[in-house]
Amino acid sequence: MSPSRLIACLAPFLVSVAVGPAASAQYALKWVTSWAASPQGPYPSGNAVAQPDLSFAFPMPSANDQTFRLIVHPDLWSEATRVRFTNVFGTQPVTFDGIFIGLQKIGATIEPGTNTPVSFGGRGSVTIQPGQSVWSDPVRLRFVRDGYGRDETYLAGRKLAISFHTVGQTGPMTWHAKAVTTSYVSDPGSGSVGQAENDAALPTSTTSWYFVDALDMAAPSDTQLVVALGDSITDGTSSTINGDDRWPDVLARRMHERYGRRVVVVNEGIGGNQIIGPATYSVSNPASSGPSAVQRLGRDVLSLSGVTAVIWFEGTNDVTAGAAVSDIEAGMKTVVSQLRASIPGVRIVGATITSEVGAAGNGGTPAAAAERQVLNAFIRTSGLFDAVADFDAVTVDPQTGALKAQFVPNTSIGGAGDYVHPNRAGYLAMGYSIDLTSLVRPWFSPR
Repeated sequence: MSPSRLIACLAPFLVSVAVGPAASAQYALKWVTSWAASPQGPYPSGNAVAQPDLSFAFPMPSANDQTFRLIVHPDLWSEATRVRFTNVFGTQPVTFDGIFIGLQKIGATIEPGTNTPVSFGGRGSVTIQPGQSVWSDPVRLRFVRDGYGRDETYLAGRKLAISFHTVGQTGPMTWHAKAVTTSYVSDPGSGSVGQAENDAALPTSTTSWYFVDALDMAAPSDTQLVVALGDSITDGTSSTINGDDRWPDVLARRMHERYGRRVVVVNEGIGGNQIIGPATYSVSNPASSGPSAVQRLGRDVLSLSGVTAVIWFEGTNDVTAGAAVSDIEAGMKTVVSQLRASIPGVRIVGATITSEVGAAGNGGTPAAAAERQVLNAFIRTSGLFDAVADFDAVTVDPQTGALKAQFVPNTSIGGAGDYVHPNRAGYLAMGYSIDLTSLVRPWFSPR
């Protein structure tokens, strides 16, 4: 959206704020993405965590006259928001109506009086063609008491409920498998029930997100946006279900402690994702890991609103798939080059890849371990990145070369862990190891 159109859309929501004893001024506002989830393919291609049996809700791999209530956690709250619906992996047009955004109360219930209709071009429904995505009109969230101010701490930790109805049979559903967050869906043929504040018509739970991939908030123009780009260890495998303790969540909390709400962090991880593989990706022949980082960069990073920094943590799945180090490094250079060309002044932090010693399969072999260390040396010393987050150094046991023992047990579903995915303790160590100043512009100061 052009600056002039953004100003026009937000004009009803502009607020005056005190800047001195007898002075006031208006914020200069811009859209900033406050929550995101990478579309990774058509359901059920992907790797969900702790997913219930969805065979009753989706007897076919599509929705049919059903209502979804997706629970999402904005990293920034504002009086004005907009949501992006996507049919990027669909094969037929999909129509959505009965669309609402409200403040989650608990489970699938909504705080009374907060459920707000959403429109597209002034209409209460939208039809999205295959391969396309569409932003909604701005929506006013009247329960955000301080407009566009910096102090919305009373909403810290709260979540939004995005409800929508799919008209008829949708065909392939674009989804994000590994939400590690519980959302809800009505029965097939149950119609449009998103206006209800209770949960009576939403019996099925799911740990995935469908058809929605980004949420923007109107924010002051100096707001910074950090995108965490990665694979399953960014997506949150082995983190706590509904616990918001992935390493990007930990990073976000630290950013807020230091900079207030002037810095936002969103998560664009996909379980199994690679930098350069698969070579091709299509709806008819999807990979569970989604399109490569090279292929999805435009949609999952460059199309977001207000990006100022990227912290990138990928490469381990390329090694497991047998890719050559030189090809992986070339893929890293391609992505970094595109980021710098598309976002002037962007900060790019490269993260070293963590151990898989002790894991089953190709990833746990000595040859794979050696290749990971070659890549880590490149990440640390090549000068490709503005800074490095040394995740390997803070998670590895130097005696064994494997993850530290306390980082292995699985926090999502219990059990012994897989020696690949750090648990809550490991994600905390990773999130606390990041130099916060490496992700903000040099002139940016703590609050």
